[in-house]
Amino acid sequence: MAAVAAHGGDYLRRFVAETEWYNELVLSAVAPGNWWRGLPHPVQSWMRNMVGGYLLYYLSGFLWCFVIYYWKRNAYIPKDSVPTNEAMRKQIIVASKAMPLYCALPALSEYMIESGWTRCFFNISEVGVPMYLINLALYLIFVEFGIYWMHRELHDIKPLYKYLHATHHIYNKENTLSPFAGLAFHPVDGILQAIPHVFALFIFPTHFRTHIALIFLEAVWTANIHDCIHGKVWPVMGAGYHTIHHTTYRHNYGHYTIWMDWMFGTLREPVDILKNE
Repeated sequence: MAAVAAHGGDYLRRFVAETEWYNELVLSAVAPGNWWRGLPHPVQSWMRNMVGGYLLYYLSGFLWCFVIYYWKRNAYIPKDSVPTNEAMRKQIIVASKAMPLYCALPALSEYMIESGWTRCFFNISEVGVPMYLINLALYLIFVEFGIYWMHRELHDIKPLYKYLHATHHIYNKENTLSPFAGLAFHPVDGILQAIPHVFALFIFPTHFRTHIALIFLEAVWTANIHDCIHGKVWPVMGAGYHTIHHTTYRHNYGHYTIWMDWMFGTLREPVDILKNE
């Protein structure tokens, strides 16, 4: 990138300083003593990402479940579609075991950014708001395309499904799906589906903080598409579409939107299910 070429190490140091501040803010609050300060910077970043990942998963999951299953009970989901506590407990265990490996991916992407291997930039003012928005749109389109095909191949390539993706598809009915299922994957499966976020850094000029935010917002988004509530906001790939994916296994592989499924012939509308009932 032009800024890196012009300023070299001084420019890259800004990324390091930013993540050092994140590490200090989080780890000093949760880790007793100063033992962690002597660890390599990438290890500190991985630990900080784990803290953030666990907090985001638990807080969003428990708040989401409290609202839809207790506070607004039966307002959004029929009584016979509420998952059991045992199903949610198993999902939490699967996701919690996988979280340390999930969080290695953002730690790796930060290391590559700090090393100057990507096209990341530090401030939006470096490219201007119009180019920031254009590059963000291209980034999101690329991620949508990448996740669609990664997800589809995890179904189509039988060993990948058997040994990786089947862990997630244990939850295949409305009364087994919950916001906690959003990250209940085999860890390699979860990393494969998130890796388009990292590949995009080598192709599109990407704002550093936006990239970090989008990776962690995946935890909230995946909770949303597993809550079985059909939001009916076109063209969003909401839970109404994704619940169909968990029941037919051959439709609605998309992530944020339905566009890739529409383009590649795998879209199935929730209304189609209702017509067949």
